[in-house]
Amino acid sequence: MNESKFAHMTKVHPCFNEKMHDKVGRIHVPIAPKCNIHCDFCTREINKCEQRPGVASRVMTVDQAVEHVKKVTSEMNIAVVGVAGPGDALFNTETFEFFKRMDTEFPDLIKCMSTNGLLLPEKADEIADLHINTVTVTVNAIDPKIGSKIYSNVFYNGELYTGEEAFNILSKNQLEGIKMLAERGVVVKVNAVLIPGVNDKHILDIAKKVKEQGASLMNVIPLIPMHKFKDTPKPGCAELSEVRDAVEEIIPVFRACTQCRADAYGVPGKEDKHLDMTPSSHY
Repeated sequence: MNESKFAHMTKVHPCFNEKMHDKVGRIHVPIAPKCNIHCDFCTREINKCEQRPGVASRVMTVDQAVEHVKKVTSEMNIAVVGVAGPGDALFNTETFEFFKRMDTEFPDLIKCMSTNGLLLPEKADEIADLHINTVTVTVNAIDPKIGSKIYSNVFYNGELYTGEEAFNILSKNQLEGIKMLAERGVVVKVNAVLIPGVNDKHILDIAKKVKEQGASLMNVIPLIPMHKFKDTPKPGCAELSEVRDAVEEIIPVFRACTQCRADAYGVPGKEDKHLDMTPSSHY
């Protein structure tokens, strides 16, 4: 069943098919500011200039987000609506309120979300019940020794965990959650941030494992040097291509990711906008 759903996504979703990337648009609504893990390469900010995940110019209420979807879909060809932050989608109740509204008011739009996966096992049924079509899970390691170098802490069930203990909780839930989503007919894409000297030799292990768990697609994205990794060099095109080519022997790879902001909307790479900013195409 998931194979046919994945085939459908590759035809219509701009983040699943490079050929559709500049033809149809998506809307990211920034309604999920809270996060429950700390990635050492992540800085979540409210600003109008940076082009990267974790950034929005403001946080919307659910009502504002629904109105935004109404306005944008009336102006341009939009296929997908998603929640990608600026925190973690599953750690914010607004995400589920929003998708309930989308399920009723925009049933034809593809619904997707991005998550770190910590809460996937307990939210998998609700995700499926809300007819969320695709979930992107960021998995940067499956080895505790590597993972503990990437994540500082995890806040789970009211407790703060650090080191390998924190990573083990996160990784267990990510892998279990991917399997649960796949079993419920939700198409899963896995993002992996390529961090030179940390997980660059480990990406293939991640690919094999998430494929076993039922993921349909993988997206290997380059580190944006920030926070604790601010002095780590960004991987070059050759290094990124080499890893992607190797991963593609295991699982299909998406190569046109633009590492969108949490408030991005429009057609990626063509008519790409975000909230409260005049697009460069106007000048």
